[in-house]
This record gives sequence, C-alpha cells and structure tokens, in this order.
Amino acid sequence: MRFSKTLLQTYKEDPADAEAISHKLMIRAGMVRQLAAGLYIYLPLGLRVLEKVNAIIREEMNAIGGQEITMPVLHPAEIWQQTGRWYEIGDEMFRLKDRTKRDMVLGMTHEEVVAWLASREIRSYRDLPQIWYQIQTKLRDEARPKGGVLRTREFLMKDSYSLDLDSEGLNHSYQLHYEAYGKIFQRCGLKYYAVESDPGMMGGAGAHEFMALSQAGEDEVALCEKCGYAANIELANSQPTAPSYPTWDLEEVPTPDSRTIDEVSAYLGIDPRLTIKSLLLMGTEGPILALVRGDQKLHEKKFRRVAGEFRPAHREEVKEYTGVEAGFLGPVGLPPGGKLSVIADVSLRKGIFVAGANREGFHLRGVVPGKHFTAKFADLHVAMPGDFCPTCNSPLRVERAIEIGNIFKLGTKYSLPLRALYLDRQGEEKPIIMGSYGIGPARIIAAALEQSHDKDGIIFPLPLRPFDVHLLPVNLKQEAVRQEAEKFYQTLSEAKIETLFDDREEAPGVKFKDADLIGIPLRLTLSAKTLKENAVEVKVRRTGEVRMIPLDQAFSWVKNWFNSQKKQ
Repeated sequence: MRFSKTLLQTYKEDPADAEAISHKLMIRAGMVRQLAAGLYIYLPLGLRVLEKVNAIIREEMNAIGGQEITMPVLHPAEIWQQTGRWYEIGDEMFRLKDRTKRDMVLGMTHEEVVAWLASREIRSYRDLPQIWYQIQTKLRDEARPKGGVLRTREFLMKDSYSLDLDSEGLNHSYQLHYEAYGKIFQRCGLKYYAVESDPGMMGGAGAHEFMALSQAGEDEVALCEKCGYAANIELANSQPTAPSYPTWDLEEVPTPDSRTIDEVSAYLGIDPRLTIKSLLLMGTEGPILALVRGDQKLHEKKFRRVAGEFRPAHREEVKEYTGVEAGFLGPVGLPPGGKLSVIADVSLRKGIFVAGANREGFHLRGVVPGKHFTAKFADLHVAMPGDFCPTCNSPLRVERAIEIGNIFKLGTKYSLPLRALYLDRQGEEKPIIMGSYGIGPARIIAAALEQSHDKDGIIFPLPLRPFDVHLLPVNLKQEAVRQEAEKFYQTLSEAKIETLFDDREEAPGVKFKDADLIGIPLRLTLSAKTLKENAVEVKVRRTGEVRMIPLDQAFSWVKNWFNSQKKQ
C-alpha cells in the first residue's frame, strides 16, 4: 500500500473529546473516525488490525469444533418476549416496528435466535454437542458512549453458543472456551486476567470475564498476587483489615453537628473503622436497615442478591420508620414493633463500635454486635486495596480493567421458553443445555493500544500489526532514492511482506513522526546517506534500536527478524 494513495490521514494533536489513550491513538493514527456518539467508521489501517484479530479468533474457535454461522441483526420481538428479556431490558435495547406494525428488536445479543434455531435443527441426542459462532454486528443504546471503541452503540462481537445434553457437557464446552479465550488473548499480545463475574442479565449458573488491565477500563478487579484469586469487584470477596478495638462500655455520647462518618470520627478522635454506617433502604417487602463498617461502601449488587430490589429511603421515610433524622440512625434501640429487618456486613460480626443513638446529636459508644443488636450477616462491602484475600489471606490489590471477553453457563434459561428440546436415548424430551461466550474484537484492539504505546504513539503487538514494515524513503526527488525504494518495495511485496510504502513528498521529520505514531514493527529508511553505504536504516519500533543493514541482506534480515520474534 502506498501512503499517498491510502485513506490514511494522521493528526498531531489529540481529539478534544478523547480521554482514553486508545481513543486518542486510533483517531490520530487514522484507524477510525467518529460518525456520531458511539458510532465509528473503520478506515483501512484500523480494518486491517480488526481483520487480524478476527483471523486469530476464527482459528481458535475452529480448533475447538466451532461452526461459523451468521444470524440477523434484526429480530422479531416475539422470541425476546418468550424469554422475558423484552420486559426485563430497559432503554439499552433498540426497539422498532416494521411497516406492518410488528414489534422488532435490533439484536444486542443472540441467545434467543440460537435457541430458536436449535429448536428446529436439533432433534436427537445424536445431534449434540454443538458449538455455533459468528462475528456479527450488535447494537446497544448506550446512555453514555465513551472511550472511543470501548463503549459504543454499534459494535462487532464474536459470540458463540454451546449446545449440550447435560451439565457435564456444558462444563466441558465452558472449559473449551475458557482455554480458547486464553489462547486468543495471548496471541493478541494482551496481559489479562480471567475473573469470576456476575451473570447479570444473561442469567445462568456461572460466569467469567476476561479483563485486560488498563486505566481506561470501566470495571475494577480484585487480584491476589500470591494465590491468583481474581474477581470482578462486583463479586469479589475480601477480609477487611481489622482495627484495634478499645475496651468501651456502652454509653451515649454527644456528637453535636456530626452526622457523617468523617465528622463523627473526627469529633470523637477515633478510627473510622470503629464506626457503623447505618443506611435505611426500602425493599419490596418493607424497610431494611443495612449496616457496613464506617470505612466501607455498601455494594449494591451484593446487597440486591441478599435482599432483592431496593431503593434508598427518602428523608421523611427515615423519620417515619425510625423516629430519627438521617445521620444519627443506628441499630440499637430502634422503635419497638417496627417491621424493620437488619442486614449487616460480615466485618461487623465481631468488635466494639460507635453507632447512631437514634437520637439527634448523639451516638452510642461501645456497641457490640450480637449483644446489643441482632442482624443477618452477609458480605455487603466493596473490596478495597489492602483488604485480605478470601483464599490465602494475602493483601489484595484493585485494578481498573477493560472487559475483553465473557463466558456464561446459561443452562436452560433460553432453551425452555423457546422449546429447544431433544429426544434422549429413552425417547423423552429434554431441554438443551446452553452456554454463551462473547469477545469484543474492537476492545481487544483498544486494550492492546492501552497496554502497548509510548509518548510517540502506538507499538503494535506483532500479531496485530497492520503491516510488517514501514518503508520510508527520504527525498524521493532524488532519482537514486526513488528507484531503490521502488525496487525494494516490489521485492518486499512479492515476498508477501506486507509493506506500507511512504511515497509522500513530505519532510523527513513528518514521515518519521507518522511512522512512530502508526507503530508498525519495523521502519526501513532509505536516503542518499544510507545509499552511499549501500545500506538501509532499520528501526525496531518497540525497542527504538537502530542499525544499518546492507541492502543485499535487508530482505533476509527482515524475514529472520520476524522468525526470531515468533520464537520468543
């Protein structure tokens, strides 16, 4: 490809609305252009990288017996209504009506379609197991599309689906995908973790997410270096560090104008870990008092799994159900006869604490859980850096990460409502056991750029490189340089070495800046100076190493360099 003939425009400055490094670099390097919020056009350079990712995905999916199909983006609403997700999913789903006023959906995922297809194609236990996959467009009406290609309204996704006879078969298919995903991400040059996750709207018995560490990520993961424990912060367990507990007797102490944990701790001169944070929440069956330690945050998803749906109580509701203003609420001595259930975090099982006295301007010091109040205990807190690992008791660290893939054990959530059944050996109908597995190719690219760049631009992992070499002649007006560059370009092209030939009549500094920005592994520079030495200057983008290679050895040197990199 000749630079002068390619749809490839680079920019010196970062786009004003870009925050993520990958977003800045993909725009500046001419990989993508934004059409509207969450909608991106892939230009030739970006598309070449995307196709490299898709080729790796296809190879690994085929290796585990996957069969590629293509399913429609437009779905009839009936199949989503049959599984109930039509009613469960909110504004994220694009809904429309066709000309006959029939409800339709733009697919954000394809579980319903796969179950519908299986109900017609699978007859007998002899037809199972199966793995079907596609690389297809998805649509999701994101409320806040941001981060470049990380969170968009239209995106490409590799989704695969396993169809099995029983849970044992599902476990096998799940493990096949788990291992295949590891190979895909390794081949793409990513540093990643497989973490336990919440199945969320997908439902099912279990799930893992594959996370690439990056400050641009919208997820957080808790990690233990010692034993390898890894979990999404939405699911992570931890053992918070314990304070030194004083020997307090139970007594009421004045805390004027002190409502927040910070204010109470400062006024009493105590560690916030010695306080109890009391939150009144309104559940479907009435008010609930949620208790966490003062230094912790209530994890809403964990609490929802224990107590069901809820919302924060309004100020007037706090007064109605507890008789006290918010800020002085506590678990001891609540009004008798009230229908108020109490759920406390496990870190409050033992210890001695300060809590609200249920009287304005006062707190109770010396509160002992189990002695002065009773509660149902559960893990309700958000894991924080420095908490201890639930497996080996070593310190945890919490890192931001980009979700690049996920796998779910769906079970019969979709096969039962859509009648995806098979006849077993005894001729009885049984539901097909399903799994669902997704990868975001664009997210792989973004994660790779987040993890592999420097101040000058992109440093592509070798498997994702859009080209093998960047051929950069200096001053093409010099006939000797032009002829040698053309000859070298033809030699590289005939040898199937993918080459970006910078044939522009630009200043050398502009070309060198663009080469570093685009990040192709090898830059080959030809100039009057190098030709005097009958050589080509080679720069390795990742290391910055520069060397002169004799022209008659350059072609073999390039081939040998790539071969040596593959062995590393």
